Amino acid sequence: MHVSDLTKSRAFYEKFLGEDPVKVKQGYVKFLPDWAPVNLALSTGGPGGAGTIDHVGVQVDSVETVIAQLARVKAAGLPVTEEMGVNCCHANQDKFWVKDPDGVEWEVYHLNYDVEGEEAVGVRPSGLTMVAATASACCGGTSCAS
Repeated sequence: MHVSDLTKSRAFYEKFLGEDPVKVKQGYVKFLPDWAPVNLALSTGGPGGAGTIDHVGVQVDSVETVIAQLARVKAAGLPVTEEMGVNCCHANQDKFWVKDPDGVEWEVYHLNYDVEGEEAVGVRPSGLTMVAATASACCGGTSCAS
């Protein structure tokens, strides 16, 4: 979600969720509250302005789950965008994207590991596409979460 004042939003969500963020970077704060199945990532500004939702993310427990859900969604005839082994939002991830009829982007992803800077692409299962992406291209636009 893009916010107008990251400091104020962080303070609000710390109170609302009752927990500190799990990740804090320049222009980025991430919450994973123990009590709720939500992954709330806040970013400064954005093309839609403050208060807009960038996309909705579904974090899954394994790369195999990403691959299984990707196959299921493709079999259902929905267009997808695959991103395997991308460095995005300060982490390496395997993921895919779909858009709902109103253009809301949904990301199904597995967080492989956290990264600092723009380094490290992990070993991918055979047959998957690798896409190189930077955190700035990903987190500041409409195709990142986590």
